Amino acid sequence: MKNSAADLFVHVRLVMGFIISLSIARILTGASRFVQHPSLDRIYPVHLVWSVSVLLMLVHFWWWEFRLTGLMQWSFGIYVFLVAFAIVLYLLTVILYPDNLAEYRGYEDYFYSRRGWFFGFFALTFVFDFVDTVLKGTEHLESFGLEYWIRAPAYVVLAGIAMWTRNKPYHWTFAIANLLYQVSFVTRMFMYVN
Repeated sequence: MKNSAADLFVHVRLVMGFIISLSIARILTGASRFVQHPSLDRIYPVHLVWSVSVLLMLVHFWWWEFRLTGLMQWSFGIYVFLVAFAIVLYLLTVILYPDNLAEYRGYEDYFYSRRGWFFGFFALTFVFDFVDTVLKGTEHLESFGLEYWIRAPAYVVLAGIAMWTRNKPYHWTFAIANLLYQVSFVTRMFMYVN
């Protein structure tokens, strides 16, 4: 018996949903420690901005993957790709919220010591996003216009800089500008499904 594309999509969506659920839980659990034990680890506002940003990425990812309902042909390769995309997002949350900070002087020290990993995976999300967008079809890709073609390479470059610099004004600016742009992009492009 051959499965329909819709049946396969439901299966793929469930597996991705498990990974995204773990990711959201990781961020919420990590952030709740600041309320539960406010004096245990020193909070770093840049880290918190990235936490909100990654949480929005996760919610946005789950929303935009609804477009995969239009994919008429599925393969194991596409399935593995989508699971890998979700895993990259999960790894961002694990890097943001480690199991413990015993060897660090708080989240600021931890954030800068792991910035290469965090921003490397962050840049990788834009590569995955491009392939994901192509999978959804030419019409979907073209619907984003020129902004999309500028956005991904710009983010990869900005994340590359963030991987190598400890410059605090750069990290503050990047974190805040990213969150503001991300809210704008999601609101403009994905508020409603057509």
